[in-house]
Amino acid sequence: MATIRTCASCGQPFVPRSQVPNQTYCSMPACQRARRQRWQHEKMANDPDYRENQKRSQRAWHERHPDYWQQYRNTTAKGGETKGAHKRGQDSSYAGSVLPNFPAGLYRIEAVLQPSGATMDAWIVRMTPVYLDH
Repeated sequence: MATIRTCASCGQPFVPRSQVPNQTYCSMPACQRARRQRWQHEKMANDPDYRENQKRSQRAWHERHPDYWQQYRNTTAKGGETKGAHKRGQDSSYAGSVLPNFPAGLYRIEAVLQPSGATMDAWIVRMTPVYLDH
């Protein structure tokens, strides 16, 4: 009988592949992206050789593409949206907008989804107030 586990990213039940005995993430693309990001974050934190190689690779890429940012600015559509941003579901109308003022208190923060095209540092979360009985 197949073992059912809970995905470490989305929390949904899944049946792990028999070839991956310690599988903790389901096969959904967003969950696999989260798994890879977690691996890279841990690798950057714990492996100085990997961190140095990443820095060296970024520097080399920048030397091969010195005018990248100038070209990027020239090809970016008016308003800060890149051409095709609407296809990825990105919307610059939220850029620079005022965030709601949450009252002080306890909140449960739950990762909802990380959209494609987002940076590794960006998350979409749901904030739910937590009420404690005294």
